[in-house]
Parts: sequence; structure tokens; C-alpha cells
Amino acid sequence: MERLSKVLGFVLAVTASLPLLAQQKHELSIKEAVEMAYKNVIEIKNKELDYQIQEAQNMGIRGQALPQITGSAAGQYYYQLPIFLFPDATSTSVYEILKNEGVSGAAGPITNVPQPQLRPVSFQQPWNANAGATLTQLLFQPDVFVALKARSVSLEYARNNVELSKETVKDSAHKRYYAVLIAEKQLGFINDGVARIEKLVHDNEIMYQNGFLEKLDVDRAKVQLSNLKTTQTTLKNGIYLSYAALKFALGFPQKDSIVLKDTLSIDELKSGILSDEFKYDDRKEFQLLQTTKQLQLLDLKRYQLGYIPTVSLVGNYTRQGQANKFIFTDDEAFWYNTGYFGLNISIPIFDGLQRRYQVKQSKLKVQQVDNSIEYLKQGIDLEQTVSKESLKNSLLNFDEQQKNIELAEAVYNTTKKKFESGLGSSFDIIQAENDLQTSQSNYFQALYEAIVAKINYQKSVGKL
Repeated sequence: MERLSKVLGFVLAVTASLPLLAQQKHELSIKEAVEMAYKNVIEIKNKELDYQIQEAQNMGIRGQALPQITGSAAGQYYYQLPIFLFPDATSTSVYEILKNEGVSGAAGPITNVPQPQLRPVSFQQPWNANAGATLTQLLFQPDVFVALKARSVSLEYARNNVELSKETVKDSAHKRYYAVLIAEKQLGFINDGVARIEKLVHDNEIMYQNGFLEKLDVDRAKVQLSNLKTTQTTLKNGIYLSYAALKFALGFPQKDSIVLKDTLSIDELKSGILSDEFKYDDRKEFQLLQTTKQLQLLDLKRYQLGYIPTVSLVGNYTRQGQANKFIFTDDEAFWYNTGYFGLNISIPIFDGLQRRYQVKQSKLKVQQVDNSIEYLKQGIDLEQTVSKESLKNSLLNFDEQQKNIELAEAVYNTTKKKFESGLGSSFDIIQAENDLQTSQSNYFQALYEAIVAKINYQKSVGKL
């Protein structure tokens, strides 16, 4: 009984630990986070599957240009043989000779020749069988050979779709990663503020008990502490949700945990920005449209070549047999072979002008793609102008807020020293704390806006 209890205890312990074992802890830099997103995000997985589907389609197109072999076999039993009316000209031929020779009968010379008599005849045996194979080799068919040329372009199109999805995922991963970093950094400042105000409340209560402060000063400090703790709780909840959003952006289960390895670097924020080197080909959307144009031009060529004949080589071999009994057991069954080879040429002569209008439609679609490319260029130019200006303003605002937070810290430290020396009031230090908290909030907001502006600018020039 004791042994059974130990076994059950072990099983329960293992079962209880299974959910914990399923959880994973990920320690990630921003670069590692992006790489994990490329592997996990469903959208990218589906685009990769689209690429593999296109590869399979390409192999199918290739198969159309290879020899096509089909086999056939059949067997029949005629329970009622097919009948033909075959003219029996025997008597007709005899009377024709007698007439020509001038032979006379009892009624005089023979002048009338009777019509041939139709007799029912069958040329078919009851048991029949045949088996054969046909080989067809396509020599030239416009749409197939254009499709063969389009294989590499189709794969490039599928790959560009993958890269475009990666670009979107990378953008999302960067913004959410840095949002968590900034929020955690801000929480550290809030925690410091809570610790400072808790000490102020403690000191004020002692001074109030000793008659050096009014109760109003103690209450003011408690209100400030309550407000800070509310901000602290809100920020903690925000960080939790930011981690959840980051997990989703990286394709992780929500039960997993993430530890961010990177830190915020102001020097990195300001480095490598506002470069004037740019080519439209650096943008994934532009690459995708260029590939779309190549495909559309090949589609136009397919219709234009539709006026050219289709040529194929064909060959056939068949073995056939007939018998009066079951053919596979009849020793007297008659077997014979047939075969042929030849050239099939299909020449389009008139199709009701369908192909002409298909060519026209395809040309118009090429023009549409050209218009889309031009429109995308205009959009990229606008995006770069806006993102470049936003980045400049965000950096200027960040520099201003950085100076402001340094000034607010200096004001707070001076006010604190005056209060501790008995030259200032608790109201002054609470006011200085409020100003410091406001400057910190503005600083982190400016920092996030600057990071987002840099990401948007790097994306606009294709350098994210």
C-alpha cells in the first residue's frame, strides 16, 4: 500500500509539472527577437508555404513540356454481333456475262440483269480485346513555353511576398520591443518616486507628531503618494499588456516568458540616421510591383504568341485480338498489332477576335502596373518627407525633454536640501516632485516617439 502511494504521488507530481515544462523562457536581444518572429509568425509561415506551392506549380508546368504517355486496355464480349448488309453480286455477275455474250433463253435473248441481293453479314468475333500506349511530345505550345520562362519570375514574386511580410513583422517587433524597454525604464523612475514620497510621508508624520508641521502637510504627501502608486499600478498593467503584445508580435504562446537583453541607448538612437542614399529598389513593395510587371509582360507575350501554331509529336502502339471463344483461353484467337506515329499541328485561324482583345486587356494591365509603380514612388517620397521631418522634430523634442528632466532633477535636489535644512516646506518638495514626475513622463514619451520616428524613417528608406 505504501509503495502504491509513492507511485501515485510521483505520477501526480509529474502531471502537475507538465504545464510548467510546457512554458519557455526566452532571453532576447532585438535582433534575436526579430529572427524568432521570422520563424514563428503565422503570416510568414503561410507566405513560405505559398513559395513552396509556387515551386510545386513550377514543376507541374515543367511536366507539360515532358513526354506524356498514356496506356489503355479494353475487352468486349458481343452477346449479339453487329450486322452489315453486304451485297451478294454472284447472280448479277452471271447475268451480266450472259447478256454480254448474247445468250438466249426460252423467252429469247437475256436483256435484264437483276440487282445484287443484300445479305446480312458480320465481320466481328464475339470476344475482343486490345491494349496499347500513346506517346505525345509537345514540340511547341506558346502558353506552355511562356509559363516555363515565367517560373523564375513567379518564384521571385513569392519570395518578395515573404520579404514584405518580414518587413512588416520586423517593424512591429522593433516598436513593441522598445515600448516594453521604455515602460520598464519609466517604472524604475516611478518606483524611485514612490520611495521618495514614502520617506517624505514618514518624515512628515514624525514632524507633525513633534509639532513642527501641520496635518495638511502630511495629507498632501499622502495624496501625492496615492497618486504615484496609482500611476505605478497603471504602468505595471501596461507593461504586462506590452509583453503580451510583444509575444503576439513574435509568435510566442502567451504562457511563455520573455527577458529583454538589450538596453536603451541614446547614442544608438541618434546614430546612422538621415542618410540621403536611397534607391526605390530598396523597398520591398517596389520590388514586388516590379516582379508583378514582369509577370504581366509574360502574360502579354503568352497571348501574342497565341497566333503561332501548336506542334506536337504523337505515336501509338496497340495489340488487338478477336476470338470466337473467351479470348484468353482460345488457342485459335487471332492477335494482331497496329501502330503509328505522326505530327499534330493546330493552327489558329479565326477565334472571333477573342485573342485580339485578350492582348488588349493584357496591355492595359501592364499600364495599370506602371501607374501603380508611379503611385508607389509618390507615396514613398511622401513617406520619406514626413518620416524625415518627424524624426528631426522628435529628436529636437527629445533633446529638449532630456534637458528639462535634468533641470527638474536639479530643482528637486535643491528643494530637498532646503527642506532638510528647515528652509523649505513640504509643499515645495511635493511640488518639485510633481514637476519631476511630469518631466519624466514627457521625457519617456519623447523617447518613445523618437524611437518610433527612427523606425518609420528607416523603413521608408528600406534600411530597417
